[in-house]
Order: sequence, then C-alpha cells, then structure tokens
Amino acid sequence: MAAPNSPSSTAAVSDHHNALVLDEVGKPMRLELRPTPKPGPGSVLIRILASSIRANSRRVYQEPTSGHPLPTPFVPGFAAIGRVAETGPDATSLQGGQLVFFDPYIIARDSSDAKYISGLMECVDEESRRLSRGEWRDSTFAEFANLPLENCFPLDEARLMRTPQDGGLGYTLDNLTHLFSMLIPFGGLADINLKAGETAIIAPATGRYGSAAVHLALALGARVIAIGRNRTILEQLATIHPQRLSAIPITGDVDADTQALRTVTGPSGADVFWDMSPPGAGTSTHFTSSLNALKNGARISLMGSVLSGVGFDYMQILIKGLTIKGTWMCTKEQTSRLIKMVETGLLQLDAQSMGPVRKFRLEDWAVAFDTGAERTEPGEVVITP
Repeated sequence: MAAPNSPSSTAAVSDHHNALVLDEVGKPMRLELRPTPKPGPGSVLIRILASSIRANSRRVYQEPTSGHPLPTPFVPGFAAIGRVAETGPDATSLQGGQLVFFDPYIIARDSSDAKYISGLMECVDEESRRLSRGEWRDSTFAEFANLPLENCFPLDEARLMRTPQDGGLGYTLDNLTHLFSMLIPFGGLADINLKAGETAIIAPATGRYGSAAVHLALALGARVIAIGRNRTILEQLATIHPQRLSAIPITGDVDADTQALRTVTGPSGADVFWDMSPPGAGTSTHFTSSLNALKNGARISLMGSVLSGVGFDYMQILIKGLTIKGTWMCTKEQTSRLIKMVETGLLQLDAQSMGPVRKFRLEDWAVAFDTGAERTEPGEVVITP
C-alpha cells in the first residue's frame, strides 16, 4: 500500500505512451506517441514520476559543439524517480508499484570501460557507442522508460513518505527529487573519503550541485567552507548550520581569499577541496587560493567540466603530498549509500534550505530547459510526465 504522502501507485500499463524525441542536436524536440516497451531479461519498465533537468540540458540538446555526443534520434533524460510498471523475467526483488530511483550512469555488463550517461552523454569509443545506441538508447523524458535492472534502486517508501507519527520522515515526491542534485557530488566526496570532523572547502557552492555538496558534507559530519561569487546564495547557505558552515565569497584577489580561508581553517589547513567548476572557470583564482589553504596530505576531488587553463602549483602538490582524484558520476555502491543516508534521516531533504522544485509537463519542454539554464541556484527543475 502506498504511503499517505506518496504519489499514487501505477495503474495498468497502456499500450502506447508519450515521449519527447530529439531527432538531431539543434532541432526542436517533438512529443511522440510510441508503443510502450516490454521489459526483457535484465531490464525493468518504469512509470516516470519525475525526471531531472540539469543546468546544461538546453546546451547539450541545442548546441552540436557542447561536448556531449548523443545517440540521436532518441528520448533524452537523466536521473529519475518512478514506479515499477513491469519487470523482466530475471528480476528477483523489484515488484510492480515499487518506488525506485534511477541512476543514469549505465556501465556495460561485460566491460567497465563502456559507459553511457543515459539521455545526456555517450562516450566516444566504439564500445560505449554500441552501449548507448542499442538497448538503452532511450532515457526518461517519457511516461514510461525501459531501464537496466541494476540502475533502478528501491526506495523505502514507507520510511520516506509516511508521517513522523507513523514512523516516517514525511517526505513528498518533491522532497525526493533533491536526490537528483545529490547523486553526482556524492561520488566525488565518497571517492576522497570525506570523514566526520574534517574540514572541506566546497567550490563553487552556489549552484545546484555545489549547494548539494554542502549538504552532503555536513551530513557526513564535516566542517564546511562554502565559497563562490554569489553572495546572496552564500548568505542563505550560511544559515543552514552556523556551527559547522562558513561561507566565503571569492573576490579574485588570491592573497585576500587565501587569508580568508586560512582564518576559518586555522593554521592546520583544510583536509579536503571539492570542486565542480563549469567550463569557463579555467582562469578562476579560487583554485590557487583553495590549494593554499590545504594541509599537508589533503585530498582534492575534481568533478567539473573545465576544458583548459587550470594551473596547479606542481611543487605545492609535491611538497604538501596532495592527492588529486577525478570522479565521473557515482558507483552503484555509492548510490546505495546515498539513498541509505536519506532513509536513515542522516541526510535530510529539507525543502526550505535546498531550494524550490520547479515542475513541467512533457509538452512544456522548451520552458523547462530554459528554466534549467537560467535558474541555476539551489533547487530542482524536473519533468513530471
């Protein structure tokens, strides 16, 4: 039985469903009525309740030079929450009507080198193209999606969505969509093993992924220094946890910014620097000031999309013994950990501090993508078929 606050359980699966189709990058999407797929071995049919739109979604689908090759024609999409509509013959635990989270990072079952970010980016090697252009070509901007069984993670609906009086956390579907922004930054923080009691510099902290990383680092027990250029968002973040969160604006003056960071970290310095800078941030001064504020043996997580221009001090990395780890998406184990952090209440999906959820129907895709690109502050932008 569905929890009181939950979206209703699915009805019978219809023979046809609506889906957004992109025929070619740069062309408008079109809404198409297409046959509903039947799940086979290793797959599950999901009725989509909410699917994530990212800040770069409009650029990815409209600009051929975005650096995100796509398996067109196809149904775009990304991370999603939905209900199991039908399972393939080899499913052993997922059941019809069950609430699940879809992790869009698809890895080939016979080679960990072949990868596809469902609905958003295929890799350039032949094995990855074969993966993205085959069984898993279509993603989640649709009423139904046929998805890999291992990428659909059960959500404890009773725990998440029942009222606190009934032993639940009282979340709604809107609350759960904040998992969309949590997924990727958690991979980087987990890869560098951020621990309770450590100090982490999060940069830039004022967008959807960066603010999600702030919440994650706090939930992991760290002391957080959130840095960025949007002073309004920084001031809002500073109110989340005054005891363990400091917000410092980036001024562009390396010496002044370094001193501001060291004032917070103290003489020992920070343990971790997590960065998810956008493509145009290669010349940003925050890389130097953040490295200046790290302690000996600190760890660095790079998750951004900077194309060129970043300069790290070679001797500083060597002398301080810094570890630099690049991370792309999340492992399956990390996704499970993230969901457990929410289900246990360790990571709280608080609507007030995590920002609004802006929802759009499939037919309103153009406005949805514009909103995703223009409203990059904390919060979620989602398609709700």
